[in-house]
Amino acid sequence: MRDNDWKSRLGVVYSTNPDFNYESEKEEEQATLEPAKQNLRVGIDRKGRAGKQVTLVTGFVGTEADLAELGRTLKVKCGVGGSAKDGEITVQGDFRDKVVEILTKMGYKAKRAN
Repeated sequence: MRDNDWKSRLGVVYSTNPDFNYESEKEEEQATLEPAKQNLRVGIDRKGRAGKQVTLVTGFVGTEADLAELGRTLKVKCGVGGSAKDGEITVQGDFRDKVVEILTKMGYKAKRAN
């Protein structure tokens, strides 16, 4: 993508200064907490998924790369698909008990939500 994307500057007053360079504020990712300090909740969700069940892991605090790695580990150990984005890990199917067991073996504080 280009450096000065106009969509991110909507609502900004135009400057006549030819040397002006617009700088947007970038959100900093939080550092990943160690597994013992993570408080993860494992639940099931059906909303917006055409009645299909997914196991939803929420409460992860850390970088997107670490979230993706944890999601990949859970999907491989359960043998199913899923995704990891926006601080949530989805695993296709009802694997709440298995996911809680895997996470506690890895050192995370995991609790079954529903």
